[in-house]
Amino acid sequence: MSEPTQTFPVPESPATEVISTGLSDPSTTTPAAPAHGDVPVHPADAAYLPATEVATRAPGDDAARPYVTIVLPCYNEGRHVMREIERITAAMDVSELTYELLCIDDASTDDTLEVLHRAAAEYPNIRVMPFRRNGGSGTARRIGTQQAYGEIVVWTDADMTYENERIPELVRILRDDPTYDQVVGARTTEEGTHKWARVPAKWLIRKIAEKLTNQTIPDLNSGLRAFRREVSLPYLRLLPPGFSCVTTITLAFLSNQHDIKYVPTSYAKRAGESKFHFVRDAYRYILQVLRMVMYFDPLKVLMPPALWMLVIGVVKAVVDMVRHPFYFPASTVLLIVSGIMIGSLALLSDLVVRSRAGV
Repeated sequence: MSEPTQTFPVPESPATEVISTGLSDPSTTTPAAPAHGDVPVHPADAAYLPATEVATRAPGDDAARPYVTIVLPCYNEGRHVMREIERITAAMDVSELTYELLCIDDASTDDTLEVLHRAAAEYPNIRVMPFRRNGGSGTARRIGTQQAYGEIVVWTDADMTYENERIPELVRILRDDPTYDQVVGARTTEEGTHKWARVPAKWLIRKIAEKLTNQTIPDLNSGLRAFRREVSLPYLRLLPPGFSCVTTITLAFLSNQHDIKYVPTSYAKRAGESKFHFVRDAYRYILQVLRMVMYFDPLKVLMPPALWMLVIGVVKAVVDMVRHPFYFPASTVLLIVSGIMIGSLALLSDLVVRSRAGV
């Protein structure tokens, strides 16, 4: 990707130095069955994993790594996860891409883990990672990406909603065009629960994100995406535990001038019971959009209201001066002082963002 004219500070990754694969043609090398990832698990994340999963891979094993890691979080998906696994493996097996399917059981209360173990015995490219306690889809995707072996990481869901047979297509875009760092399957329909409320809410949140990032975003929170693992590592610590993790990774890439390509995809009605709670999760989406833009460019959030308060306060002061010479009501003073305070906070926040080295 070409060097941007201006970038914002990148948060420091808790991981150690990433080991490159060193493969001449990583997409066509036959992988061996890996055991552990090359990034140490953060102590807070280690509580989710059995002790046997918290380890690192020796540098000498680089040649055995697959090119793609598909992270598949599973929570109470026992009735249909096998169908999703069959669909993904069928698409990947007929492609030229080497891969691993990292199935993460998020402490399911049904037979999901048993189904995953049976699938791992049948399909050699599957790696099962059971969580000791429920952490949410964001936690599963974060740990899965940290522990992935592939140069390209794919996020998707196990509920039969996304066109997972198109995963090779998304990966090839990244492989063949180095200017893109992420490819997102942009949904053209909405088939989720509470459709009457989700459509306008998502449209509003997406427009806010587009305004704050100055980018066109066809789908802000699609769960089907492929990205370069090494590029994503500094941003993983920013991911929240819930559904808004996909929104976060999109905004993190856009805010730091990483190019994203959107590929139109269809979206089917999910299998099983939805874990999405409209009011709670919509509120979290809005907060996460504001939080991410504040993290990378606080001026876009704080300076507009500061300037509006100042302009309204000054205009009101002129009117007050004409009507009552040298008398300014408390509301006028409050508007001007509030504008100055918020503007000062915006400048101070921007100074902190531009001067920090990492975090």
